[in-house]
Amino acid sequence: VQLQASGGGLVQTGGSLSLSCAPSAMNLATPVMGWFRQAPGKEREFVAAIHWRNNIKYYADSVKGRFTISRDNAKNTGYLQMNSLKPEDTAVYYCAAGKVYSGYLPERYMDYWGLGTQVTVSS
Repeated sequence: VQLQASGGGLVQTGGSLSLSCAPSAMNLATPVMGWFRQAPGKEREFVAAIHWRNNIKYYADSVKGRFTISRDNAKNTGYLQMNSLKPEDTAVYYCAAGKVYSGYLPERYMDYWGLGTQVTVSS
């Protein structure tokens, strides 16, 4: 599975951005798509995940109510709509695909990772 994230950019505080992730295939072996981010000098952290078949969604507390993860089966594309952006949301955002979602260290269950896309929120 190859993934390509896109849609990053520069936005002011309070603004919105929409990220897209187009995996080469979401299949039975990797039904979970996740979004993660890594800010300079910080560890990579979980942002949101979605189960491709049953549409169950998971969010980090820091983004609940502001970010929305979704998928379009017909286009085989996942999305991360980010609203009310804050400077602390500045990071490189990565999409990933894996077998399952785990609330504990979810990145360990991701098998495939795409190249990141930079999101910068200016104050």
